[in-house]
Amino acid sequence: MSPKPTCHLIRPESTYEGKQGLTYFAGIATETVGASGICMHMLTMPPGARAKAHMHESHETAIYVLSGEVHTWYGDRLEHHIVVKAGDLFYIPAGVPHLPANLSSAPSSAVIARTDPNEQESVVLLPELDALVA
Repeated sequence: MSPKPTCHLIRPESTYEGKQGLTYFAGIATETVGASGICMHMLTMPPGARAKAHMHESHETAIYVLSGEVHTWYGDRLEHHIVVKAGDLFYIPAGVPHLPANLSSAPSSAVIARTDPNEQESVVLLPELDALVA
């Protein structure tokens, strides 16, 4: 018999390295609270930080930018570009290649939620796209 589910408080003090090349603050995930359908964590991108081109093959991502701004290229060949600023919400559907970068001189922080509950989610790196963004 499995234990009855209960509430958990997470203080995002520890970090982990994501496959995308960024450092995340640990948050709500299968590994931390036993989540089965959602993962939520915080990310602060220092000035000049850039992720590796990647996609999340079978899950959606929702991002709320708390501070700063992040340039994101997306699409099959990263042909689209958007600047996501503090107060903006940004949605990335499953299977869409993307590459975020902080081109500013200030850090940018965001809350990120995904429909994959695993902290080290099912990221598919796309190294053939990295060179498409200077």
